[in-house]
Amino acid sequence: MRNNLPQSSSYESALEALSSLITQKSRGAMTPVIRSKTKLERMRKYIEILDLVECVKKLKIIHVAGTKGKGSTCTFSEAILRECGLRTGLFTSPHLIDVRERFRINGLDISEDKFLHYFWACWRQLKESVTEHLPMPALFQFLTLLAFKIFIDEEVDVAIIEVGLGGMYDSTNVIEEPIVCGITSLGMDHMELLGNSLSQIASHKAGILKPRVPAFTVPQLPEAMDVIQNKARELMIPLEVAEPLDHKKLDGLKLGMSGDHQLVNSGLAVSLCKCWLQRTGNWERMFLNGFKVAKIPDAFLRGLSTANLSGRAQTVYDCYASSFNSSTQSENSNGDLIFYLDGAHSPESMEACANWFSSVVKGNHKSLHCFSAENVDRDSGKDDVKVLQEAESTKLSKQILLFNCMEMRDPEILFPRLVNTCASSGVHFSKALFVPTMSTYSKVSSSNSVTSSDIINKDLSWQLNLQKLWEKIMHGKDRM
Repeated sequence: MRNNLPQSSSYESALEALSSLITQKSRGAMTPVIRSKTKLERMRKYIEILDLVECVKKLKIIHVAGTKGKGSTCTFSEAILRECGLRTGLFTSPHLIDVRERFRINGLDISEDKFLHYFWACWRQLKESVTEHLPMPALFQFLTLLAFKIFIDEEVDVAIIEVGLGGMYDSTNVIEEPIVCGITSLGMDHMELLGNSLSQIASHKAGILKPRVPAFTVPQLPEAMDVIQNKARELMIPLEVAEPLDHKKLDGLKLGMSGDHQLVNSGLAVSLCKCWLQRTGNWERMFLNGFKVAKIPDAFLRGLSTANLSGRAQTVYDCYASSFNSSTQSENSNGDLIFYLDGAHSPESMEACANWFSSVVKGNHKSLHCFSAENVDRDSGKDDVKVLQEAESTKLSKQILLFNCMEMRDPEILFPRLVNTCASSGVHFSKALFVPTMSTYSKVSSSNSVTSSDIINKDLSWQLNLQKLWEKIMHGKDRM
């Protein structure tokens, strides 16, 4: 199946078809997860229609849920096992630029030709079988089915699957017996869907745990840990707490994804990969001779240092801006633009992002203009925090916050976490700009540019509310 894959239709046609599966126009309109048991029942029927039942069972899966860090943990795990010589499949969400980012084979986004081949194969087979009681799958359901199809036909040795939302009723939870399960850091997020307490949220996340399948988690707050441990005892499965990775064990290498919080995610990834290798009979074959238990294998270190995931503590240099400014700025200013990107959207994630950004700024020997933003685009289910750093002179430094979030988020919690954490490190914002999301929840494609009419017709009332709140927080009064 890997060669001579025909291009069944244009890529834009596939994206239009995929976009037609979007069933909610806003996050607030989503059906609570607790009522979504039928979703899993339908997923099983879709898998039968695609004739993938036995093949899905044979996939050697690492299944990961959590509030924070599950995408990073999955990415670290994929890189580690790829460096061990295995053919890997990675399914993550959301995508930032192109839907194909969600499907990686051996560390690379699936090609357009292969995407089209597998997409139309699934689409046509499902379309022929829909009924009044079994409609076409919703967007994430279809993407999950597509991931299974891709990984099966691409004959991957290991499939690393990130939960979309929650766990218990997530589309990925049709996986009956993965090789190992992981639960990353838990926090208060998606409360409108998962519950208003940490224990309720933990209950949904622990829903991916299965009988006879070892599980790993990271240090959690007691309220969350109790739920996870109780679920493990109920299933009579081993549950281990993976400790954050120690810098000393990295042999001087740096993690491929920045930020101290990645020590937690990478520590979990190491435990998941070791367990996967042991349970599949690969550990002894690869590392038995001369291996020291306390030492991280070289292949693991290579994976940890090369793993990358766009929008997670990512630094992007704007070469165009640098080139433009070099011809227009004085000799005392270099005009470089540096973007700092992170997917923070919960209070805990915002604090982690602020710590990372502050450490990078403080570590820079030049005085810098700084620009930070949370730009939420739920067309593809993503929250991005963007920090732009512009060096204008060696003496002048200014931090400007560029921010946007969905109305379901609570900026009264997010703002103080960001501002106070940065301020504690001596990084201060002098101005804030609040922008709308420049795309709509009606297309999966993100390659199309925003038209001027989109901007002119945009409702800015939420952004004005954010601005008022910011002024109140920063100055103790309304300045509008």
